[in-house]
Formats: sequence, C-alpha cells, structure tokens
Amino acid sequence: MQIKELYFRLKYYLFFLVFCTLLSSCVNDLNKIKTVTYDPKSPDDVTENLEIVQTDSGYAKFQLFAKLAETYSKPETVTKLKDGLKVNFFSKDGKVISTLTALYGEINMLKGTFFVKDSVQFYNIEKKQRLETEIMFCSLKDSTVYTDKAVIVRNPQGILFGNGLRTKLDFSSYVFIKPTGKIDFDK
Repeated sequence: MQIKELYFRLKYYLFFLVFCTLLSSCVNDLNKIKTVTYDPKSPDDVTENLEIVQTDSGYAKFQLFAKLAETYSKPETVTKLKDGLKVNFFSKDGKVISTLTALYGEINMLKGTFFVKDSVQFYNIEKKQRLETEIMFCSLKDSTVYTDKAVIVRNPQGILFGNGLRTKLDFSSYVFIKPTGKIDFDK
C-alpha cells in the first residue's frame, strides 16, 4: 500500500507540475507582443468608402467622400485620404455650390485644416468655373482655400493662368498672386 500511495502522490505531483508549467506558459506579455507585431507607421484605423458630413448649427457645411481613409493618432491626429476623394461644399440653404476633387488628401480636424494634391480640381457650379492645380490647402475655420503652385482657371469667358491663388470655399471669387492669361470681356 505504501508503494501505491507513493505512486499516486508522484503521479499527482507530476500532473500538478505539468499543469502549472502549461498555465504559466500561456501568459502573454503585451510588451513582447507589441515588439513583434506593432508597427509605429501603420494607421490606427482604415476605412473604405468613407463619407463624412460636417455640420454647423444643423446645416451641412461640407460632405466628403473618399475611397480609402487611414487615420493616424501620432504625432498628430491626421486622416489620409487615398485613391481619390470628392468634397461638396454647401450654401446656407443646403445647395451644393462648389466641388473639390483630388487623388490624395489629408485632414487635421483638430486644427480645422486639410490639403489635397495630385490632379486637384475645384469647380463652382453656378459660375461654371474650374480651377486646376497640383496642391491646395483649405482652412475650415475661416473658409479659405489657397495654393502657391501653378493654377489654371477655366470659365465661359476664357482661361487664366498664374502662380498662387486665394479664394473662399464657394469659389465664387478669387485672387491670383501672379496672374497671366487671356480673357474675353463683354462690351
């Protein structure tokens, strides 16, 4: 009986030792996992077919569509818009007054700024005028749009060229920094 009891205790201790070993090996050290899987350059959030509507006092200010959006929280909270984007700007009565399209953009909602680049087109629907450039900056706080790059403005009266331009989000009027071009004036 002594040997059976010793055998039983040995078997029990061996089982307990194996169980404790397995249990302790299942502990995940989050810092070790981070060093293996964490990439500081990867986005915090990825969204396909993004749609954002910015409102003020219940009225839509702009509506943004993007095929792919990547949000980063460090060093600043920035959303990168890739593979094409479109922004509709609204009047106070809710009508789309201008449209901005580009292939790439970045939004910083905390600062109220965004910029777009690559095949940028800004269109005023009422005046039928189109601005074309390669990079454009927008400030939502004061509703301004500006660039210091080469610009082409096409409208029914003609085509204007220049370097640098300032306008409002409705693109109803604009100021060239360095204008050139040809335009036909009504008599």
